[in-house]
Amino acid sequence: MNIMTKRAIIFINGDLPNLDAARKLLRDDDFIIAADGGARHALNLGLLPSVVIGDLDSLDAVNRRTLDESHVHIITYPADKDETDLELALLYAREHGYEEILLVGALGGRIDQTLGNLSLLTDPALAGLDVRIDDGVEEAFFARNQTQVHGRVGDIVSLIPWHGDVTGICTEGLRWSLQNETLYAHQTRGISNELTAETAQVEIDDGLLLIIHTRSALHL
Repeated sequence: MNIMTKRAIIFINGDLPNLDAARKLLRDDDFIIAADGGARHALNLGLLPSVVIGDLDSLDAVNRRTLDESHVHIITYPADKDETDLELALLYAREHGYEEILLVGALGGRIDQTLGNLSLLTDPALAGLDVRIDDGVEEAFFARNQTQVHGRVGDIVSLIPWHGDVTGICTEGLRWSLQNETLYAHQTRGISNELTAETAQVEIDDGLLLIIHTRSALHL
């Protein structure tokens, strides 16, 4: 039996290329967190955040008024801080016991922000949780031992070594399978594989593997 864990969605102030695709990610019982200007995405989807976290430098006046009038809890930090707004939102979700965390709007825009958002997912404190970046079109997450990719036949799946080589990789459900093989950080062998089933299995022995799942336009 598939038991649903409690899930938090964190909206970030990055790109959200397909609002309808993003809407398909939502559950009725999601706890909604907005990292600063990411509140705009939640509001555009007809959602009211339970909490907004950040220095509020990217939250426009119209959305701020909507949040204030709706008595949304806002946790304000100074602009001169060591953490990004997303890092603070992730910490909030983890401290409040969420075992599944979905980051929406974390891709696109500035490349430093995108890489920083991906790096946050490598925090060892998140190792026992299911934390993924997803905008409805692209999904990104890390495998530390074993994981699954859920999608449709023909979807693109890229396997990218992170922080060094990844060894002992075994896959099922991908067009080009790997059987106890190594992906090297300086090579691109794992780019643009394809799902041959609705679920692919990925196992590794050692390393940190970034998995990027791009849904086919036919399946959005």
